[in-house]
Amino acid sequence: MHKGKWNGQQLISENWIAQATTPTTVQPTYGYMNFFTNPDHHFLPSAPVTAFVHIGNGTNMVYVDPEHELVMVVRWLDNKAMDGVVKRFLDSLD
Repeated sequence: MHKGKWNGQQLISENWIAQATTPTTVQPTYGYMNFFTNPDHHFLPSAPVTAFVHIGNGTNMVYVDPEHELVMVVRWLDNKAMDGVVKRFLDSLD
């Protein structure tokens, strides 16, 4: 969130965040490691294109949504349920 800055302090390099969330030529939804970007709402149709996620085994998801200033951690989630969880959460903000 906030390009790696918290409480006025840069905790993670802004350049690293930019590189981690830049789509690769091999697969446009891949950033670094297990980061997935959302160009054209391809990965998470209900999320903004600026959102990105880190997905771990079991499907554990760290969803980062700069547009809504939101970081959401969801554990033990079925892969097919990811977009539905994001959609329900974002709908609850309205």
